[in-house]
Amino acid sequence: MNFENAQVQMRKGILEFCILHIIARGEVYASDMLDELTSAKIMVVEGTLYPLLTRLKNSGLLDYKWVESNAGPPRKYYVLTETGREFLEQLQVTWEELATSVNQITQREIKSGK
Repeated sequence: MNFENAQVQMRKGILEFCILHIIARGEVYASDMLDELTSAKIMVVEGTLYPLLTRLKNSGLLDYKWVESNAGPPRKYYVLTETGREFLEQLQVTWEELATSVNQITQREIKSGK
């Protein structure tokens, strides 16, 4: 198994959760999401982010509004819907349960194979 592929799969699994958390803090522009994800070492490109944002909007979890910009075309800012907030709350519970379970397993002492 390729380490880099495993690493990418682990990150993909939490990308939606992280994006919803970023948007939950308030209106956010897509490039700001990309910057925050990248600084947190969750590498994502526009070609991944925009289809995911569209899917989340089509699912009723987020919405957007256009805001005029002094430095170019209008910008699309994303916000969570009430359904999105409820969904994120459920994901948060799942994340906490999963993190506890994974930590329980990974923090046990590894026995030598002798």
